[in-house]
Amino acid sequence: MEPALQSPLFTRQVVQAMRALYPEELADRAWDNVGLLQENIDNPASGSVPSRVLLTNDLTLGVADEAIRKQASVIVSYHPFIFRGLKSITLNDPHQRIVLRLAQHNIAVYSPHTAIDAAPGGINDWLASMLPTHGIATKSQTVAQPIRGPVPAGFEGAGYGRVMELAEPASLDRIARAYAAGLNMKHVMVARPRGPETMIRSVAVCAGSGSDVLKDADVDLVVTGEMTHHVALRLTMLGKSVLTVFHSNSERGFLEQVLRPQLEGVLRKEDGKAEVLVSEEDADPFEIWEARAE
Repeated sequence: MEPALQSPLFTRQVVQAMRALYPEELADRAWDNVGLLQENIDNPASGSVPSRVLLTNDLTLGVADEAIRKQASVIVSYHPFIFRGLKSITLNDPHQRIVLRLAQHNIAVYSPHTAIDAAPGGINDWLASMLPTHGIATKSQTVAQPIRGPVPAGFEGAGYGRVMELAEPASLDRIARAYAAGLNMKHVMVARPRGPETMIRSVAVCAGSGSDVLKDADVDLVVTGEMTHHVALRLTMLGKSVLTVFHSNSERGFLEQVLRPQLEGVLRKEDGKAEVLVSEEDADPFEIWEARAE
């Protein structure tokens, strides 16, 4: 009788740590796909897997090759790389090629996505903290879209997006500069009502594509990764401003600044050699080019 297959101990420790930090129950299961999306196999004959995790915002072919090169045994990808059902696994599709490539090298993949969005201390609180960090004080902060129903103990108040009342009104330019500095960006995109600039008294933030979460927020300024033309147009006609920073740029810094030390600290309680790296290949697909006519 063949022995039952199971994940390596280190993979199970990573999954347990991620679930403790950002419970999957907080994710928006109506559409999201979180959890252990690709498992690896414990094979005593080939020795133990390396105690190394690679964090990435998006799992691309380049990131998969980086994980192989750096001998990571688990990838924690903020965005799920398997999102809809697969009817085949072939070399013709880049996402399916990733599955095959990682299986070949016995690498697991875990995705937390909206669990990190919703959790207290997660990615949206990180975005909200950039204002006081850069000298713009806030007097209150609430959740834009609270989770309905029970949440795990210790995660009360979880939900999507954050709404802040500023201690004093601030200019849109000053807030834009604060987010550009916090996200290490040279350029941001702004939509604002026509006419004289008004001071900002309230701000709502949501990582990624935050339109659905923030479109009805009663604030002067909405900050998110990306927003469609028509939603932004509607908000400006309502007298609101919009600041967008490109989808993954609103998320990626959290991996280095918050998640890496968090996860590594938890894992080293079980495995003193555990190491958490942040991908150097991961990047937003969009760039801003200056393309003036010669």
